[in-house]
Parts: sequence; structure tokens; C-alpha cells
Amino acid sequence: MKLWLIKLGKVLSALQEEGLMRGGKRSLESFFALFRKVGSGDILFITGGLGDSALYRSWHVAEELRSNGFTAAVAVQDNPFVSRYADRFSVFVFHRVLYTKNIARLIKKIKERKKEIIFETDDLVFDGKYFQHMDYFRKMNYFERKQYQRGIGAEILTDPYVTACTASTSFLASKLEEYGKKVFVVRNKLSRGDVFALNDLYDRKKRAPRADEKIVIGYFSGAKGHDKDFATVASALKDILERFSHIELFLAGPLEIGDALHAYEERIRRISYVPRNEHFANVAQMDINLAPLEIGNPFCESKSELKWFEAGLVAVPTVAAATKTFQEAIIDGVDGYTAATTEEWVAKLSRLIEDAPFRRSMGEKAREEVLERYTTQTGKSEEYYNYLRSKIV
Repeated sequence: MKLWLIKLGKVLSALQEEGLMRGGKRSLESFFALFRKVGSGDILFITGGLGDSALYRSWHVAEELRSNGFTAAVAVQDNPFVSRYADRFSVFVFHRVLYTKNIARLIKKIKERKKEIIFETDDLVFDGKYFQHMDYFRKMNYFERKQYQRGIGAEILTDPYVTACTASTSFLASKLEEYGKKVFVVRNKLSRGDVFALNDLYDRKKRAPRADEKIVIGYFSGAKGHDKDFATVASALKDILERFSHIELFLAGPLEIGDALHAYEERIRRISYVPRNEHFANVAQMDINLAPLEIGNPFCESKSELKWFEAGLVAVPTVAAATKTFQEAIIDGVDGYTAATTEEWVAKLSRLIEDAPFRRSMGEKAREEVLERYTTQTGKSEEYYNYLRSKIV
């Protein structure tokens, strides 16, 4: 009953944020995914949902592994047959999975067969002590909060049987190592389908560049709960809009922009949730991409660099918060910018606005890096591959 109440909460949120048509369609897709057929192979990813987190951490990693000689599949945790899969795979990766009776049965069978369990995360959602730092948590409805009560997957992470974890960032890896686990950093990467779609958008943009002098700065918040992140750059954006009359803002996702920018509403375009391909098309139309986060907030520090590499593949330069993750990914001033203060945001945005050749060069450098390191076909995690090979029966 508890799990279905949580699902009801998610459906209500989807309908509220995306409307009856889009929200309803996504909810139906989630329902039918429960019965998606799963075969057999080396590695099975069990994921708690169908959103971007599940896409990057389960389907994309499975694709990466298949391109490196493994057989891998993905199942949604609510699949009624999931407990039967213990005999079909050698390694089981649990991503954002709630500890239900069905999952407990599967884990019991895996242990009886002495097979490998790996805990996987791309967020600080496995320990309730971090929820105070999570802006989204305060905005959840009652049913959604239920899934976070004890920390998502905490029972799996703290199980002594589980000795290995994967994480999307080195910051997250350091938190998991506190539990005495062996941790592999497996970066988020774009799938073959993503690369095809983004390359097509890049080619179209090169063939038909925008003719006007307008410069569009975009922020793609994704899910709700990024108001405080955006607030960290609101003052800088106000300064930029005051100084440059040809600047427009493009804001995607459920976002409260605060009072600082209300005077510039006519130069701000707002959209809500759109499907993935439409999202990529919107990113491709930007001149500059923003990736603000609260520096020092552990929940924000755990976030991956995907906002940089999604924009990078269509040669859109990004100015990102100077978190540990973005500083590891970006060579500041070469394939992107990182900024820690309002003054730095203003200075670095101004340079990109005023120097068009430099802006284009930074975008192209980002594209080169993404193609080399951030696709499922080119980004490598050799230490992790070797570990998996040692566990495959």
C-alpha cells in the first residue's frame, strides 16, 4: 500500500507540473514499463523509476557496458516478476530502489546464490540527514515524502553483504566510502541516441545560424526544487540584463525567479517540462548555458556535470557553479567557465557576450571534450569493468 501511495504522489505531481496530457502520458508510460520483458545476461540494473536519473544511471550505463562486451538489461523495481530474476544474471545494480517486499525477496535470492549486489546512486538521497539541504524535499507532497523517510536504498547500502557501490561524482563517492564500501565513479554519459539527435541539431545550427544579434542565455532547471540554485545567479543576471539590451533569458522547468528580474519579464521566456528531444532542440538554440548551484551545499555538490555536457555536444558554452564536480569536468576559460561569486558570473558572462569568436571557440572545445569522454561509446570506466568481470559467473 505504501508504495502505491508514493506512486500516487508522483502522478499528482506530474499532472500538476506538466498538465493532463503530458503528465498523464508519462504516468501511463511508467505503468506499462512495469511489465517490460527482461531476458538474461551478465548484469541487471534495477531502477526505481523512469525519469532522467534512471535513464542516465541505468539505461545509459547498461548501454556503455554492452559496448564493452557485457550483456546488460534494466528492470523497473515494481516489475511484479523482478524477484524471479536472481537466476538470470550474475550482478545486480540497485539504483534508487525502495526496499519493498518484492525487492527483499529478490535480494534474499541473490544472497542465497552468492551473487553480486552493487548499490548505485547519483544523489545524496540515501541518508535522511542530508534532506535539510534538499530544496525539493520541502516542496514535495505528502505521498512523495514517504519514499524519502529513511533514505532511498539505505537498507541496501548498509547491508554488510553489499561491499561495492557506483556513483556519478567523486563527491558522492567520498560519502559512500564513509560506509566502508569500495566505490567506482561511473560518470553520466550520453547515449548513442542522444549523440545522434544532438549531432543532427549541431549540424542544422551550423548550416543555418541565427541571423539576428540577439543573445539567448538559457537555464534548464529540469525538476522542481532549483529555486535556490537560480537565486545564486539572479543578481548577476539582473546586472547582465541592465548592461546588454540584446540579451534574453530562456528558463525551462518549474522555477520561481524571485523579485530581482521582474522588471525584465518581457525579455524572459518561460516553458515547462518538454520531452527529451524537444529539450535538446531548445538547448541547441541557446548562445550561453547556465548551470548554477549552491556551492557548499552537499546536495548540490553531489550533482553531476550533465548540464555542461548536454549543452557542449551542440557547442553551447556553459558557465557553471564552481562545485568540485564542475571544476573537475571543465577547464576554466577553455571548454567552459566556472564561477563562485556574483562578480565572477558577471565577468565571465560578459566576456562570452562581448566576444563572439571566443564564445564559439569555447563551445567547440566543449563539444570535443564531450565526444571524447562523455558518450557511452567513448567514455571508459576500466576499473569498474574489471571488477564486474571478476564477479560474473
